[in-house]
Amino acid sequence: MKIYISTDIEGLAGIVDWNMESQDTADFRKLYNEQVGWVLKGIKESKNNAAVYEIVISDSHARGNNLNYNYLSEIDDRVSLINGYPREDYMMSCFDSSFDQVFFVGYHSGIGKQGGNMDHGYSARSAYKLWINGQYQNETTINAAYAAEVGVPVTLIVGDSSLREQLVDDKMFSTAKFVETKKSLARYAALSYPKKKIYSDTINAVKEVLDNPAPYSKLQEVKPPYTLKIQVYNTAQADAISQLQEVKRLDGRTIEVECKSMKKLMNEIIAIVTIGGVQA
Repeated sequence: MKIYISTDIEGLAGIVDWNMESQDTADFRKLYNEQVGWVLKGIKESKNNAAVYEIVISDSHARGNNLNYNYLSEIDDRVSLINGYPREDYMMSCFDSSFDQVFFVGYHSGIGKQGGNMDHGYSARSAYKLWINGQYQNETTINAAYAAEVGVPVTLIVGDSSLREQLVDDKMFSTAKFVETKKSLARYAALSYPKKKIYSDTINAVKEVLDNPAPYSKLQEVKPPYTLKIQVYNTAQADAISQLQEVKRLDGRTIEVECKSMKKLMNEIIAIVTIGGVQA
C-alpha cells in the first residue's frame, strides 16, 4: 500500500499568522513537523501498517522547504519527502495511480470564508477567488478533484473549523474523515485545541481510514471540460497574466483559462499565481 500525504500549515494548531514563519521560524517548523509526524505515528499503529510499503510526503507550504527529512525519517523509515519550488503539480508532485490513499494535512479554508484563519487559495499574494465551471473552489477541492482524475481517493483531511464548514456544512467535499485542529475566529486569530486531543484524534483517524477505507473513498470528481476562472488581487497582476496566449481576460482583475484535464488546470493555477506574485 502506498500513501500520499500533501501538507500545508494554515490548518495546523498553534499557527495563526504568516508572520510566525519569519519571526518565530523554529517554533513554526517544530509545530509543522510535529503534527505531520502524528500522522506517521497513526500509520504505524494501524492494523494495516505492515501492508504500507511507501509513504510520500509533499511539503506544500510556500517554497516547500519547511519539513525536516531527518526528523520524519526517524519516525518512519518508509518516508520519501518532496521539497522545493517551483515544481510540477506543486501540492501533488510525484502523485500517480500507484497510490492507494491520499491524506491532506494542515489544509485551510478558501479565500473569502468568514472567520477563516489565514484563508486563501494557493497564494495569499496573488489569487483572490477561484472557480471551476462556475463553482467556487478551494485548495482542498481542487487537489481532491485531481486525485479523483488519477483514480485515488482522499480519505483523510486534517484542518481547521472553517475548512470543515466549507467541506462538510456547505457540502463541497464531505466524504473524507476530518480531524479538526482549531476553531477559526478571524483571519489572524484561532483557538487551537489541546495537543493531546489533536494527537489522539489524528492517530485514531489515520488508523480508521487505513483499517476501513471504504466509507471515506468516494472520489471528488469534476466533469470535463474545465473552465478555470481566477480573480487576482490587483490589475497589475492581471496585466501580466493576460499576456499568456491561452488566458482570456474578463475584467480588471479576473482571468479565465480553458483546460482539458485537472492536471493541466492545477498547473495553470500554479503558473498564474507565480506570475501574479511578481506583481504583488
